[in-house]
Amino acid sequence: MRKTIVISAVNLVEAGPLAILRECLACLSIMAVADNYRVIALVYKQSLADFPNIEYIETQWPKKRWVNRLWYEYVSMRSISRQIGPVSLWFSLHDTSPSIIAERRAVYCHNAFPFYRWKLHDLLFAPKIVLFALFSKYIYRPNIQHNNYLVVQQQWLREAFHRLFAIPTTKIIVAPASVTAKAVSVLEKEEKPGFYSFVFAGSPNSHKNFEVICQAAALLEQQGLVHFKVHLTVKGDENKYAQWLHRKWGHLQSLDFMGFVTREQLEVYYASSDCLIFPSKTESWGLPITEFSAYGKPMLLADLPYAHDTAAGSSSVSFFDPDDPQALATQMGALMGGDESFLHAVAKEKLVEPFVLNWTDLFHKLLQ
Repeated sequence: MRKTIVISAVNLVEAGPLAILRECLACLSIMAVADNYRVIALVYKQSLADFPNIEYIETQWPKKRWVNRLWYEYVSMRSISRQIGPVSLWFSLHDTSPSIIAERRAVYCHNAFPFYRWKLHDLLFAPKIVLFALFSKYIYRPNIQHNNYLVVQQQWLREAFHRLFAIPTTKIIVAPASVTAKAVSVLEKEEKPGFYSFVFAGSPNSHKNFEVICQAAALLEQQGLVHFKVHLTVKGDENKYAQWLHRKWGHLQSLDFMGFVTREQLEVYYASSDCLIFPSKTESWGLPITEFSAYGKPMLLADLPYAHDTAAGSSSVSFFDPDDPQALATQMGALMGGDESFLHAVAKEKLVEPFVLNWTDLFHKLLQ
């Protein structure tokens, strides 16, 4: 009898999590033929991650509200698992551990919000994020001990989940993000000669911490330093947080509120900028760090565990307190003055078992 693998991912519809779903199903599409597996994917829409050799179950209802999602995870999925029949592996790609019947179970924990230290302005601009930070550990908790494995992207997350839920580290697999950083030709700068350019790519959400960059830019302009530009992927009208940023710092001539850009456009900004600033307060990876590191140029990163893990192997890095705009301004000013003496290479740490480097090895380990 063929082994059946079920992937539950009804909540993954955009950005990094959707990329994870696509990578996962692309791998299983091949394994289904090579190893004679039956693969079933529970998704929001098949068109989001459509691959051959996979059976799809579509549903939009769980995404409409949280109570729907919880009911689907802990009530509906049990019936679905019965209808599917014997399941060799049920792999939940979105944090929760559903109530199902399966020989082996695993959950992909890509959300770092249980460890996010929120601030007052998060409550003002993104109350949902505060609620998620407060209660996500309780969302994780049901059935989490029933999994044969947890999968995380970084070693610090393994230790964090071990401490939070008392799960043995031997049951937490580290699977680093499979990112291919592609450098493009360095283009001629749009700014005048002598300008130093920074870039920060992030969504307009309060935990991305755009304000520390704005505050640092204000400090530098107060010192009479105006020969620099910071490109920000926020326009200023997306939500309350973005409106606050633009209202408070939109007058600064050093800030470019350029708004959303495509991946291709972002690569152009990476290639033409002198330095990446990444001040986000919480990430499960921090993709721009990996993407920008291909250029070998300076990076100023939040002094947080995720940034240290993601920057491993990069050559020109400095870390700063993400709550200290003066510290960031000092580092930005030094770079503008030609001083890179405080930058250093970040050594790669040896991964500790269990870990995998690709999706095929991950499924082999989950099915052992």
